[in-house]
Amino acid sequence: MYKEFYGLAEKPFSKTPDPRFLYMSSGHQEALARLEYAVEESEIALLTGDIGCGKTTISRALMDRMGDRYHFLFVFNPRLTADELLRVIASGLQVESPSLQKDLLLQEITGALYRMHGEGRIPVVVIDEAQLIPDRELFDELRLLTNFQLDDMNLVSVIVMGQPELRGMLASPVYEPFRQRISLNFHLAPLGLEETLEYLDFRIVAAGGEPGLFSPDAVQRIYELSGGVPRRINAVATNALLIGFGRDASWIDASIVEETAAELLS
Repeated sequence: MYKEFYGLAEKPFSKTPDPRFLYMSSGHQEALARLEYAVEESEIALLTGDIGCGKTTISRALMDRMGDRYHFLFVFNPRLTADELLRVIASGLQVESPSLQKDLLLQEITGALYRMHGEGRIPVVVIDEAQLIPDRELFDELRLLTNFQLDDMNLVSVIVMGQPELRGMLASPVYEPFRQRISLNFHLAPLGLEETLEYLDFRIVAAGGEPGLFSPDAVQRIYELSGGVPRRINAVATNALLIGFGRDASWIDASIVEETAAELLS
């Protein structure tokens, strides 16, 4: 297929959040650095960005960077009741058969947090797609997690990630107690034109190929079609490689990307 034709060892624009393919734009670098600081300080951090901007990939890169001292547990579907969320967290903290009674469940979580502290491990709770959280009660439970602390440190850090509408939701006065606990917040913007060029080259090289596979006019058109959102760039670039392979084209120019646009919009 097109991988061999373009000298690639693997697919360069896969949808999976592989940290090896994380292009570190200035925005991604700042987001990762800020999240790293929040985790080290065991605080609550808020990360927002459009669909496909790389929030989940950044969280995976953060996990790889922080090392074995930090125990990450991910909640990918936050459409839960408050008690369900606590049971998911308890399971992530290696509590066997979490209790159905809230008072006992909180005792189990407390015991797990102190046990991990004794082992020199720090739990990190990552809530993805947080704009889907159904009510304030879940945010209250996340806020109360930071009440688990010693004199000089919290016993758990929380990263809340979501789409831009999450910021509007949290602006409501009813979320003021939660907002006051957020020590760090960052919005991840789409890539610019120059960053789109760098992104394409970076992922081609990471997949074993050579930079410059996309012509300047092709990059311009990809940027226009994708708005600089990495997931959309991936979709356009993958289709362009398939069309280019079918044409025996040694590089991807704007005419190939234009054909891709027609297919994506049809």
